[in-house]
Parts: sequence; structure tokens; C-alpha cells
Amino acid sequence: MVKSSQILFVVVIYACLLSETSLVFGSSVSEHIARRPDPLRKFKRYGGDYDVRNKHYWASAAFMGIHGYAVAGLWLLCGIGFGIYIIAKNSCGATSQIVEPQHSSHLFIFLLLVLLTIFSIIGGSVAIAANQKSMEGAKKLEKTLCDAGNDAHQAIGEVKNTLLQIQTVLLPYDSKTCKLLDFITRRLRKGSLSIQKFIAQTRKSYLQAIQTLYVVNLVVVSVHLASLSAGLVLRTLQYRPGLILLIFSCWILTTMSWILTGIDFVFYTFMSDTCSSLKDFEQIPQNNSLADMLPCPKSVFSDGTLMQIGYTVHSFISQINFKISELRMSEVFEKNESKEDREIQGVCDPFSGAPKYTYSPENCGHNCIPVGDIPTILSRFVCFEANSSGNCEAEGRLILPEGIYSMTLAYCQSIQDLMNIYPDLSKLMSCSYVQEAFSDIVLHQCGPMKLQTRLLWSAMLGLSICMVILVWIWCEKVIQDRERCYNRCSFSPRPV
Repeated sequence: MVKSSQILFVVVIYACLLSETSLVFGSSVSEHIARRPDPLRKFKRYGGDYDVRNKHYWASAAFMGIHGYAVAGLWLLCGIGFGIYIIAKNSCGATSQIVEPQHSSHLFIFLLLVLLTIFSIIGGSVAIAANQKSMEGAKKLEKTLCDAGNDAHQAIGEVKNTLLQIQTVLLPYDSKTCKLLDFITRRLRKGSLSIQKFIAQTRKSYLQAIQTLYVVNLVVVSVHLASLSAGLVLRTLQYRPGLILLIFSCWILTTMSWILTGIDFVFYTFMSDTCSSLKDFEQIPQNNSLADMLPCPKSVFSDGTLMQIGYTVHSFISQINFKISELRMSEVFEKNESKEDREIQGVCDPFSGAPKYTYSPENCGHNCIPVGDIPTILSRFVCFEANSSGNCEAEGRLILPEGIYSMTLAYCQSIQDLMNIYPDLSKLMSCSYVQEAFSDIVLHQCGPMKLQTRLLWSAMLGLSICMVILVWIWCEKVIQDRERCYNRCSFSPRPV
């Protein structure tokens, strides 16, 4: 039995080293993911990238815990074989002549049991603490992503409603611009539905998964710690039936702990994949698998749409400023201008010129007026044709048809509304809400999360190894005690 326990221990250490080196060697995370065996493809290479929507990714990630599953299966088979061996030995009634161990050997075994029990308790305590921290970190990560999704959804709703109002106002005068705004509105509506669908599908399952893993880890480790304390007490009291029952229970618990070791390693692998993909997305968003998963417009489309909006607003305001310059030269302006009117430099144009039409609101001078104030200022210089009177001509004001004034009012209000929502629209088109959430996760959450999940896996690994050695020692001691008791209680008939 000692030889078989040594072989099992070597297998355990080799499997653990193999799983660890699988994450160390290689040039990039994408290559690591692509080289993983895929059980759904007869263990061929996965060949893909990080994609939580792909069942083959999850299958290859789950395979990373094979060291835990394999040792758990081997340990269970050893338990079945050991049980058959004990039953067969008791049925045959065979006994072996044993040498009575010395007192120093008893002391050494007892101290070894105590030392391993202490190590197991320390490992279990670390596992419980890391399990708690891992769950808190996973919930914080989920909250960050969902909050970003909710903020984006709320911003989409506000921008969409404003664009619909602008379309209603401009439709009688500019159908071409309305078509552009309608196209943007439909894209925003599609993005809003994608965000809602993503949150609804992933949030519940994600929380259930981490909660289940947390509870299973907590229960298994807690029962382990209780069993370790009971083992010391039963060994001290030499209560053999209770120790046999404890061995049977710990054998099953050790099998479960090895399975959990594999699952916890998969959890650590998934967090490493996630953080690495988020970091790569920050550096090169276009060549990242997350770009296909997120409900964000393509860079070419978003840049082109924002440039078209900038061009439209810049052209409109440039024409207004040109008309204002002409108006300053007229007699109407000289008769009706006030001190404030003289100080006005023009209408604020927050967009730069060709070719990029960048939004820069700080470029507006102190004496520039918002485009939305033009109708109010214009009313001091013009009269409606329907409401004109002799006073209007006497004051030197221009007489305009009411339709032209209404069109001017519609354009000015629409442009002002568009400029008001442009920052939010720009953030939505460039997916800034998601990128800001990713940056927060990479900078403040990924490091602690990877540390805690790695610590959880390492603690479960140490606890499982200690439990394997402890159970083997308990088994050998129970067998020795039984044979010693049998030899002392048996008798031989006297020869006649």
C-alpha cells in the first residue's frame, strides 16, 4: 500500500505541474487558447479565440481542469479497489504476522498526522477566505459591466428620443438630413436591444454560476475542516468504527475536492482569459474577438457618421456667420443693434473644419452665441409678413415671410439639440461606455481577481494533496490496529 500511495502522489504532482506550465509557456494568450484541446472535436485544437458565446471555447476551457478530474477519478478507483481488498481479506480470514511497532514509531506517526492536519486546516482556511474574495470580485466585475450597459441603454434612450424630435421638426424642410438621423436612430435602437438582451441572458446565469461555485467550495472545505478535527479526536480515543466511517467520508470528500480543484483552475483560467482579452481590446480594439461580441458600431461606420454630422453642423453655422457678417453691413443692423449685439462675434461653431470635423466646444469664443439663441436675436431685426405694420418699416426692420422664419427656427432648434446630445452620441458610437468599464476592470479589478482565484485554486490543491496523504495514513493505521488486535485475541489449540 505504501508503494501505491507513492505512485499516486507522483501522479498528483505531475498533473499539477502540467496544468501550471500550460499557462506559462507560449507567446500570447490567444495562442494559448487556440492550442487547447477541444473535447467536442475529439480533442483536436480549439483553434479559436476568447468567445463566451462559443461552446467550443467553454469545452476547451473546462478541459484545463483535467488534472483535478483525472486525480479524482484515480482516487475513486483506488477507493473502490481498497474496499474490495478489505472485504476479500476479511472474508478469507487471512492475517499477517506483524511486528509490534516501537513507541517512537507511534509518536512519529501521531506527529505526522498532527502536522498534516495543521497544514490542511491552514489550506482550508485560506481557501475559504479566497473563495469569499473571489465571489466578491466576480460580483463587482459583473456590476461594473452591467452598470456600463445600463448607462449606455439610458443614454441611447435619451439620444434616440431627441433624434426623433429633430426628425419631426426638420421633416418638412430637409428630408435628406432626416434620412441620416433615421438611420442613426435605427442603429441606436438595435444597439439598445442588443444590450438589453446581453444583460438579460448573461447576468442571471453568471450570478448563478459564481454563487453555486462559492457555496460548493464553502461546504466541501468546511466539512473537510470538521472531518480533520474529528479525525484527531477519534485517533486519540482509538475509536475504530468511527475512524472507519470517517475514512469512508473523507475518501468521498477528497474526490470532491479534487474535482473542485479542477473547476477552480478553470475559473482561474477563465478570469485570466477575460482580463487578457480586455487588455488587448484596449490596445487594439479592431483585431480583438470582443469587437464581434459587443453591440458597438464598427469604427469605419461610427467615424463616418460622426464626420457627417460634424460637416452638417459646421456648414450650417458657417452660413449663418456669413449672413451675420452681411447683416452687420446693412442699415437694419445699424438702426436696431444694441451694445450686446455689437459684442457678438458670431454663432458658436464647436466643430473644426475639413477634413475631420472634430468636436471641440472649447474653441468657441466668449462672445459667441449658441445657435439656439438666433431666433430670439433675429426677432429684433425682422417682422413677420402677416403681422407687419407701419411701425416695422419705420423702425427699419426687415419683413420676412412667416414660413422662412419657421424654417429658420426649426433648423436652429434642431442644430442646437443635435449639439447638446453630440457628446453622448459620440460616446455611444465609439463605444466609450464599454471601453471605460473595461479600463476600470483592467486597472483596478483584474489584478486582485486573478490573485484571489489563483490563491483559491492553490489552496484547494494543497488541501487535496494533504487529504490524500492523511487518508492513506489513517487506512494503514486502521489495518495495523485491526491485525494487532486480531493477533492478540486469537488462540492456538494445545497439542494432545
